[in-house]
Amino acid sequence: MSKDQTIGEALRARGVSRRGFLKFCAATASMMALPPSMVPVIAAALEKASRPSVIWMSFQECTGCTESLTRSHSPTVEGLIFDTISLDYHHTLQAASGAAAEAAREAAMEENWGKYILVVDGSIPVGDPGYSTIAGISNMDMLLETAAGAAAIVSVGSCAAFGGIPHADPNPTGALSVRDLLQQYGDRKPDTHSAVYTAHSTDVDVKNKPIINVPGCPPIPVVITGVLAHFLTFGTIPELDELGRPMAYYGKSIHDRCYRRPYYDKGLFAETFDDEGAKKGWCLYKLGCKGPTTYNACATTKWNEGTSFPIEAGHPCLGCSEPDFWDGGGFYKAISTSTEDISRTAVYAIGAGAAAGVALGALNRAKKTRAVKAHQKVGIDDLEKDG
Repeated sequence: MSKDQTIGEALRARGVSRRGFLKFCAATASMMALPPSMVPVIAAALEKASRPSVIWMSFQECTGCTESLTRSHSPTVEGLIFDTISLDYHHTLQAASGAAAEAAREAAMEENWGKYILVVDGSIPVGDPGYSTIAGISNMDMLLETAAGAAAIVSVGSCAAFGGIPHADPNPTGALSVRDLLQQYGDRKPDTHSAVYTAHSTDVDVKNKPIINVPGCPPIPVVITGVLAHFLTFGTIPELDELGRPMAYYGKSIHDRCYRRPYYDKGLFAETFDDEGAKKGWCLYKLGCKGPTTYNACATTKWNEGTSFPIEAGHPCLGCSEPDFWDGGGFYKAISTSTEDISRTAVYAIGAGAAAGVALGALNRAKKTRAVKAHQKVGIDDLEKDG
């Protein structure tokens, strides 16, 4: 498939009919939380859009993000988007290895300098470059070099977005997220770099590269592909929240969209994993559910072909798409237990500012209508009793 083809031409070359193409555009609009009226706009954009080059690099990670992506259940996403982009480097998936693999990365950089999408999963160690290297190149040097020519960077998974588990206390490798690494070391020239970097990197501002964070441990497959679909369609990054996450997927808390929310509002909570409340599907808040302070699309998009998500399977949300989730307190300990009678209380996340932590309001059932109107973004530091 020629890299000079537009996406529309590439799809037709694969035998995709006009009807199938419009279905693809409708699926893309749905993924990006856009109204049906945007389908013709997406179709027109894709007809003319060039196939983007994608360089995917994996650092300190478990390969779970790649595993998640390859299990994307939607054929329109996996079969069409990933067959129409040019995935030029991914050392887990590509056939080439060793010197040939790195030659492919450098060739993609040379041919598409300033236009390719850089996808990163895994955190980057700075304590000792030897903690993680590829082809003898430290993760830091490889990221600094490759980021210099990228049009945009997508940090896939909580490790790349926020440091993830490698960054958890005591952080023995000095792991940093992609954004933090570029902010702290963006002025530094990589110790190991290619001729491509030398030829093109003059006056490149790596610190201000557009970065899209797609956290989760791992992220939902169609969220990963949906973000790429947005860039592929419009050539721009989607609207982001204060943590750099796409609002279409991370704009509301899991709690806001959880099917167990009515039980929460009524003060009906499972006390143990095998009591009557658990069997009846009551709220898992007292068992440590972090849904009120976790922003993700799990409750609506779900996993395994839209079959289920952890809360639906009877397990509380761990908050894996939030910064420092591993160090955020016990997974099976309630966010707050200081209300005198939580069984008669509905707890609502209020306030704003992720850096300030999370704030909870404790309100009784008689006041819940007023509380819903006051309910806003982000989380839990101080408790309020509404008397």
